[in-house]
Amino acid sequence: MEIGIGILGGGYMGKAHSVAMAAVGAVFNTPLRPRLEMICASSAESAERYRAAYGFARATADWRELVADPKVQAIVIATPQSTHRAIAQAAFELGKPVLCEKPMGADLADAEAMVAAAEATGTPNMVAYNYIRTPASQYARQLIAEGAIGDVTAFRGEHTEDFLADPNAPATWRTTGMANGTMGDLAPHMINGALALIGPIESLIAEVETVHKTRPGGNVTNDDHAQIMCRFANGVMGHMFFSRIATGRKMGYAYEVTGTKGAIKFDQEDQNVIWLYKMDDPEAERGFRKILTGPAHPDYEPFCQGPGHGTGYQDQIIIEARDFLHAIHSGKPVWPTFRDGLDVARIVHTALRSAQDRSWKDVPSKG
Repeated sequence: MEIGIGILGGGYMGKAHSVAMAAVGAVFNTPLRPRLEMICASSAESAERYRAAYGFARATADWRELVADPKVQAIVIATPQSTHRAIAQAAFELGKPVLCEKPMGADLADAEAMVAAAEATGTPNMVAYNYIRTPASQYARQLIAEGAIGDVTAFRGEHTEDFLADPNAPATWRTTGMANGTMGDLAPHMINGALALIGPIESLIAEVETVHKTRPGGNVTNDDHAQIMCRFANGVMGHMFFSRIATGRKMGYAYEVTGTKGAIKFDQEDQNVIWLYKMDDPEAERGFRKILTGPAHPDYEPFCQGPGHGTGYQDQIIIEARDFLHAIHSGKPVWPTFRDGLDVARIVHTALRSAQDRSWKDVPSKG
């Protein structure tokens, strides 16, 4: 059965979602087969360019036209955070499922409004957190849940990149507004990962810093790096660090999970490897073992039958597309829903308050 897909945004993530929707049916043999119906961009010229490049039937520069079009049956939002709320609310009013790029909206108020709109209509919804969907990280979640490393005692995670490490890099939209800073842009990925691997965060203390306060072309109005020390609801101690000025780091989505019987390490720059330590190994062989992902690991075999051949970034987005189509077809929520995205927004909001007040804060409970 075909389903008409409308994608808002044709750049970095717009292309990734377009390619994913074009490929997901063949990769996973999904009951719903996406039809690339319409793409929207900031100008008619760029929209037409994306349409021709990605294979959409039509293009528009008006997001309202895309959302209202009867042939567009599901929406993917890959536009700046400040636009998410209005688009999602309009789609839900028409009963159209929404996959929204992270983070949901520009701030906590936007995220809360988007959850309210989704749940008021009961329309399928998902937030696009792709990194936690690698076969390796899915396997890490499985190992932790099965107790392979015993009771978890500590978590350490980071999301570090260096795209603004050069202080002479010019000011851009990325250096304006907190929604585009490190806490708004990078931190949500690792926070989501921590929630998936360990569970809810109960309290935290944070530091947020702008290292390069001016750049050629203007002042910087958001943060370069930040850290959170936290306590999870299950008692586990945690620490997370986020940076866009981490010289040498290109995709530093990495974590270490320590348990009473072992430990797990992962680094997205080597996304097809999990490092596993088990205390019950013979003393002479005890150490972190390198596990290459293969068909025995979650969501690997549909891409490749060869162990160690590996999956890539685009494959994460295809897995995400499969999950979104499943939520639509089954009528059942698929993690992470908008409400799960709201959990991340609450933590970011609490961290910013903590940094301002320089004190521990309790994370508001779900409501």
